Amino acid sequence: VRLVESGGGLVQAGGSLRLSCEASGRTISMHVMGWFRQAPGQEREFVAAISWSGATTSYADSLRGRFTISRDNAKNTMYLHMNSLKSEDTAVYYCALRFGSIQYSGTMYPYWGQGTQVTVSS
Repeated sequence: VRLVESGGGLVQAGGSLRLSCEASGRTISMHVMGWFRQAPGQEREFVAAISWSGATTSYADSLRGRFTISRDNAKNTMYLHMNSLKSEDTAVYYCALRFGSIQYSGTMYPYWGQGTQVTVSS
């Protein structure tokens, strides 16, 4: 399985970005995809995850309402829509994939992308 993120960049506080993660390879059905982020000097943290069908989503409590996760299985792509961005959202954002149910720990995801940098200027 190969995951490639895109869409990161520099944005002013209050702005929006949409991240994408395209999966290829052994992307059989019934997999969960998730977003994690890691800021400099901090631990990697869960952002959001989405089930194969898209019917089930889960968010970090602090991000609910500002971030929206979605997916288009026809394109093998997952998205993260980020609104009202704050300086504390600055981090490298990673997408991850696992087979099974949504999990909140990154250790439960065996497949990872290379990450995309999001920088929010205040």
